[in-house]
Amino acid sequence: MEQLNELKTKLAKILLEKSYFEGKFKLSSGKISNYYFDCRQTALHPEGLFLLGKIFLKLLNPEVKAVGGVTLGADPLVSAVSVLSYLEKRPIPAFIIRKTPKNHGTKNYIEGSLNLEKGQKVAILDDVVTTGASLLRACKIAESADLKVIQVLCVLDREEGGRENLEKEGYKLEPIFTKKELLAYKR
Repeated sequence: MEQLNELKTKLAKILLEKSYFEGKFKLSSGKISNYYFDCRQTALHPEGLFLLGKIFLKLLNPEVKAVGGVTLGADPLVSAVSVLSYLEKRPIPAFIIRKTPKNHGTKNYIEGSLNLEKGQKVAILDDVVTTGASLLRACKIAESADLKVIQVLCVLDREEGGRENLEKEGYKLEPIFTKKELLAYKR
């Protein structure tokens, strides 16, 4: 079984090749950045998604009984964790939080809710954290659905205040990489 550091080294190589771009970019927060991190490029790559799922599964608190996140960035992440958890005989269902509730049918915010139980301990996953606003919103929506968020994980913490903003609300952010850690693999 591969160790976490070996998996992270392999993942860093793929992230830097497929998901990290330097230049001038406008972020969803409206800020201008000298780099852009498009995790979907890695999360939609076979080895990249496998490594993301494997690492998140290793980082999960054993008390976590489901993983969720906001669509679109978290969709492949929570799916990978769920599939790999089943293969490792530790089945963990996934759920997806919509940006807005459906305006028809069940009018759900959360897809996959029939696989969840009230009071269930869950982890919220995200690809990139800048200010932490969307991750914080996801945590609040999960809790409003009677889930207990006990862990918050992401692929990359841009180190631009997101961790601190989440901590102010009582959530501890656990990134696979901070920007500084990921860039250390460029050498």
